[in-house]
Formats: sequence, C-alpha cells, structure tokens
Amino acid sequence: MALDVERWNALHPRAKPRVSYVAECFAGRDGPFVAATDYMKLVSDQIRQWVPGRYFVLGTDGFGRSDGREALRHHFEVDRKAIVVAALKALADEGSVDASTVVEAMKDLGVDPEKPNPVTQ
Repeated sequence: MALDVERWNALHPRAKPRVSYVAECFAGRDGPFVAATDYMKLVSDQIRQWVPGRYFVLGTDGFGRSDGREALRHHFEVDRKAIVVAALKALADEGSVDASTVVEAMKDLGVDPEKPNPVTQ
C-alpha cells in the first residue's frame, strides 16, 4: 500500500513530517523538469505536487491509434524532438536560454509550430 504522505502528516501533527519518495529524489535539484510518456498525461501529472519548480508533462492523452510507437509519439508530440523543444522552452521561460535557441532548435529538428493540436485531431 502506498504511503499517503499528506494524510500521515495531517494525522501525526507532533511527528517529524514525512517526505514523499519523489520529493526526496528531486531534493536540491533545479528545474525545469519534463516528463514524457506513452500514456495519458494524467499519469505523469500525478506527481506534480512533489516536483519542485516548473514541471512539463508530455503524453498521449489516452487516444488509441493503430500505429507504431514512433509514429504515435510523433503524432502526440512526445517524441525526442518534442522533449527537446519542451525542455528548451522551459529553460527559456526561466531565462536560462534565449527564445531564439528554441526557435533554432525547432527549425533544426523540423518541428512545425503550426501543426494542429493532436488532441483536436
């Protein structure tokens, strides 16, 4: 049974608060963080509250497609190119890299910023 850290802490107000495993893993680390999954975004999004800083989730949103993994990942923008762009955009948002770096990477990787949202297709 998984430990519900918040529940345990609420029911033991005098005890030293427990920390989730995810929070322990990310302790002392700077973001941003990008999660990419072949599953629904909701799966990776479940740990958001324990990930410090900016956390971006890429996922398929549960739409079934009869295709290979590579094509599926490309369609839902969770392939290696999308991960690179998401990470660079997150770094640009925090001022670590210039926005032109993101634009240049998109051109180099062949990422079309005008591609329709896969959720609406």
